[in-house]
Amino acid sequence: MESNERIEFAEMFKKRTKKFVVDNISFFKTLPKTEEAKIIGRQLLRSASSVGANYRAACRARSQAEFHAKLSIVVEEADEAAFWMEVLIDAEIVKRLDLELLLDEANQILKIVSASRKTVSLKK
Repeated sequence: MESNERIEFAEMFKKRTKKFVVDNISFFKTLPKTEEAKIIGRQLLRSASSVGANYRAACRARSQAEFHAKLSIVVEEADEAAFWMEVLIDAEIVKRLDLELLLDEANQILKIVSASRKTVSLKK
């Protein structure tokens, strides 16, 4: 990927991860007002918001090692967000249909960032 393409991708992906955060906030507002939904919902919100914040931080990394470390956090947090979504579904707090798009987006982000992290690792 050329330098301009990388910059364009990074900007597009920053917007995508920010939208992921905003979409999770919107979803959180729809959760039932039960204690378990609140607890799991907060965990989901924390991990989902970390995806956007840490990808943005990765884009400002001062070194390849710092970039790799921040991408690693994004991978962990995207995976955790997907986990909490699965828990909400499996515990029958929400219907799968209500989370299908967000869960798919979490998994897509996870795949993209995992591949990027692997590419960065190979360049070391």
